[in-house]
Amino acid sequence: MTKSRSIQIVGAAIGQGAQDHGCASGPQALRSAGLVPRLQARGLSAAWETTLRTEAATAPLPAVRGLSARLSQRVKGIVQAGELPLVIGGDHSCAIGTWRGVAAATATRGPLGLLWIDAHMDAHVPATSPSGALHGMPLACLLGYGEESLVDVTRGGCLRPENVCLVGVRSFEDGEAELLARFGVRVFFMDEVRRRGLPAVMQDAQRILRRAAGGFGITLDIDALDPREAPGVGSPVPGGLSAEALSRSLAPLAADERMLALEIVEYNPLRDSEGRTAAVVCKLAGDILSCAAHGPVAASTPWATEQLV
Repeated sequence: MTKSRSIQIVGAAIGQGAQDHGCASGPQALRSAGLVPRLQARGLSAAWETTLRTEAATAPLPAVRGLSARLSQRVKGIVQAGELPLVIGGDHSCAIGTWRGVAAATATRGPLGLLWIDAHMDAHVPATSPSGALHGMPLACLLGYGEESLVDVTRGGCLRPENVCLVGVRSFEDGEAELLARFGVRVFFMDEVRRRGLPAVMQDAQRILRRAAGGFGITLDIDALDPREAPGVGSPVPGGLSAEALSRSLAPLAADERMLALEIVEYNPLRDSEGRTAAVVCKLAGDILSCAAHGPVAASTPWATEQLV
C-alpha cells in the first residue's frame, strides 16, 4: 500500500438490519467523539467523506439493499482514487456494500481477501436465521449465497471462500457453521485463540489473506471484544478479545501494503453511557490506520488510561 494515501471515512448509519436499531447512531456518535481529530493527531491525513443514511420508516430489506448499493459505489470510488476507506457502521449488514465496493474496484488485480473479526459468523440465510435479522446474513451474501436481492448487490464483487477467514467467533447457529464448513471458510474460534494465542492465529490469517491476488481488507465488529471492556455494542457476548491484544496482533496485517480498507461496525452509543466503548473504537482505529500509514509502531498511549478528547 502506498503509505501516503489519505483516509476517507464513510459513515453507514443503518440499524434496520438488526433488531436493536441503536447502531444507526454509531457513526455520528464517533464523529462527535472526535474520531477525525484523533486520527489527525496520529499524523494521519483523515477526513469524514460522507454519512449514508436510510429513511427511518424503510423496511429492513429495502433499507439494507439501498444503503449497500450506495455504499458500494462510494467505497469503490475511494479505492479507485488511491485512497483508504474507513467505513464506520451501523449494523454489520453494511459489509455487503463495503466489500462489494472494494472487490469491484480491484477486480482486475484478482480476488479480494477479507479478515472478519466478530463474535458471530454472520453467515445465515433466511432459512437458517432464528430471528430473520439481516445483520446476521452479510457474509453469506458476500459469498454469493442467501437472500437473493442482497446477493444481487454483490454481483461482480463476491468473495472466494478460500480468501476469507473469521477470528474471535463464539456465538453462532448450526446452519451458518455448516454453510461456512461446506464452503471451506477458515474459522478461528475463541477456544482456539485462547489455546494458541492471538498472535499465532493472526499469522495463520495473514497467510490466508496473502493468497488473494487483489489485496485484502479487515472488518471489525466491536462485539468481538470482551463486553467488560467494550459494552456499547448491539449484541454483546462474554469471553471476547482484548482490545490491546487485538491492536498488537493486527499491526503486521495493517502494515501490509496490500491492505485496502478497514470497516468498524456495531458500535451502539445507547449502550455506552460512560463512553468507554467509543474510546476503545477511536484508539483501535488510530492504531490500525497508523500501522497502515507508517508501519508497526509502539502504542501512542496506554490502553488502560486512554480517555476521549
